Order: sequence, then C-alpha cells, then structure tokens
Amino acid sequence: MKSLLLAILVMAVYVLHQDFWNWRNTSLVGFLPVGLAYHAFYSLLCAAMMAILVKFAWPEHLEVEESQIAPGAREEGH
Repeated sequence: MKSLLLAILVMAVYVLHQDFWNWRNTSLVGFLPVGLAYHAFYSLLCAAMMAILVKFAWPEHLEVEESQIAPGAREEGH
C-alpha cells in the first residue's frame, strides 16, 4: 500500500510538471511571470516529494555499515 501511494505521488508531481494551463497568463502581482512563480512552487514540491521518498522508500540494505556485514558475505556480493 505504501509503495502504491508513493507511486501515485510521483505520477501526480509528474503531471503537475506539464504546465499547460499558465501559458495565457502573463504576470502574477504585476511583475512576476506566472511561469516563474509556478516553477518556484514546483521546485519546492519536488524537494518535499524527494524528502518523502527518501524517508519511506530508501532501501534499508544501503544503510548497513561495512563492519556489520558478515565476512563471508563480502565475497558473495551482499
């Protein structure tokens, strides 16, 4: 279930990257282009998504210290 929710999150962020709805708007607050403001928000969203992915989807075996690996396992590639 967790991996399904994370996959949906990644797909939703991918769909949001396709910025097709802001092409007709020219500026936000009179001086800031809407596209620039949108991509600033999108960058923050991507950073939050990556933090979530690292917290919940990072492979545990990558965090094992080399000293914790059994001596025979090193030759096997584990």
